[in-house]
Amino acid sequence: MTNATTTIPTSILTNGDSTQTAQRPALWRAGAAAGAVAAAATTAVVVAARAADIPVAVGGEEIPLAGFAQLTVFATIIGVVLAKVLSRRAGRPRHTFTVTTMALTAVSLVPDVLVDATAGSKAILMLTHIVAAAIVIPALAKRVS
Repeated sequence: MTNATTTIPTSILTNGDSTQTAQRPALWRAGAAAGAVAAAATTAVVVAARAADIPVAVGGEEIPLAGFAQLTVFATIIGVVLAKVLSRRAGRPRHTFTVTTMALTAVSLVPDVLVDATAGSKAILMLTHIVAAAIVIPALAKRVS
């Protein structure tokens, strides 16, 4: 009795793109981890600001702490989707992702400058964007190829 085994090339199983298949879970995991760390960090920035008597309020109303974590996670999801799209379509995906996300981070500061808030609130709001970007962008960029 012969023991015949069939070997199927991995290129057939993965549509010829094994790096994409291997990258997908790693990108989502990296995004989840970076998003969680960034959400905690932005929340900590606001907690520290409020402890130092710097109000983090817009139009006289304090922004709920949970809002910082939620928006950070939401922005991270957008970043992961952007990374996946650029991985497939850009000629230099890592470079394109980094430049695009840095530009988007800069654009995200504009509403903070224009909002009806004290200078301290504006500074803290901008700091939360920069802190989140400093955590999430490198974590995702390492996995974009």
